[in-house]
Amino acid sequence: MAEFEKRLYMIVFPINALVASQLDPHKFGEHYTTGSAKHFSGKMIFAELDINFRNDYFPIEETLAQTVAHEDGSPKKTKFIASYNVLEHVDLNSIQRLFLTTANGKVLPIESAEYTAHNEPGLIRMYQEITPLDTLVLSTKDQREFGNFITSQKAKGAPKMVFTQIDFNIKNFLDNNKNKEIYQIDLPAVNPYRFYDCVMELQENPEKLTKTLGLGSLLKEISYKFLRHGFWFAKGDELKFFPMPSIADLEDKYFYWWKYVR
Repeated sequence: MAEFEKRLYMIVFPINALVASQLDPHKFGEHYTTGSAKHFSGKMIFAELDINFRNDYFPIEETLAQTVAHEDGSPKKTKFIASYNVLEHVDLNSIQRLFLTTANGKVLPIESAEYTAHNEPGLIRMYQEITPLDTLVLSTKDQREFGNFITSQKAKGAPKMVFTQIDFNIKNFLDNNKNKEIYQIDLPAVNPYRFYDCVMELQENPEKLTKTLGLGSLLKEISYKFLRHGFWFAKGDELKFFPMPSIADLEDKYFYWWKYVR
């Protein structure tokens, strides 16, 4: 019987789960999005963890022992380890690569990198929390400050968080809706009047640093093309960053993935 490498995957969208598998990342993303009716229809984001990662919260050894090929020689595709409180119990330094999967199963690998950007202070940014919360937030905090803030307070945060930034031109929104009675916004499921009020409050009250736009994830509706910079895994001052490839790289090195992004 063929021997298959065992892997640990942490799904971060559309759910948060820890999964053992004998599939490589490309086959895993394809299986989860298109290969099984009991799974998910739509985009998926997942990370590969160091196979040696262990935490007493997870029965990893037991589950890996059960992750064996079928009698017909085919690999074990998924063996769920946990589907609750997963990110909270995963060491950020055990996360090796991030993978973005399109609805038709094409997978883009992203390597981690140091986040070295110097950000304009006070600029209003739109953040989409991904897991364990999925709140859409406007904030004048930059990515480092936001990651620290959202993982250091209990009222609207969590001990660890994955988030991304939505690439949206707020100035254009304000200019295009100036003196209009009916506001329009080029974002699905976002109330333009709520958006306007939140922007005004952040602009007029410097002591106000964040405003909640909505509960629920825009990732279900928008393209990966709407994401700015990449993805951050945060725990206090600890930040692990996975940058989106440049457009040039997407069109050259990853064209087979990029052409299916909608």
